[in-house]
Amino acid sequence: MEARLNLLGNPNAATTLKAFMQLGKAVSDLGLSTTTQELVKIRASQINGCGFCVDMHTKEAAHAGETSLRLNLIAVWREATVFTDAERAALELAEQGTRIADGAGGVTDEAWANAAKHFDEDQLAALVSLIAIMNAFNRLNVIIQNPAGSYQPGQFG
Repeated sequence: MEARLNLLGNPNAATTLKAFMQLGKAVSDLGLSTTTQELVKIRASQINGCGFCVDMHTKEAAHAGETSLRLNLIAVWREATVFTDAERAALELAEQGTRIADGAGGVTDEAWANAAKHFDEDQLAALVSLIAIMNAFNRLNVIIQNPAGSYQPGQFG
């Protein structure tokens, strides 16, 4: 399988991709733990059906020390006992923020209040920004059918 568009090979696409990557880097530096970031990235990517991003972020999480047990249970986090309350709140916010187009009504006050119990305002800003940029990356990769499987940890710096 080959992507419909080579994001690095097309000058216009490369310019856009670099801007996306700079935004992603800025969000990753806002003080949210690497573990929480990767869990959120993986869950949003699973929901959006972005194989490339699931591949990338499961490998990045494993490379950072995440266990295979937790990685395997992200899709069923509600039934799993291996996530902290803060991680569960972040995963709920990620799901609701990702499913906006499903007609679910957006993020509930309850989900927001739960996240606010575990994250300060700066961390919430980082979390909301991360969810938004991850959804943008997912859509980009799904549209061009970027294939999964060949990503290597640290590949994009």
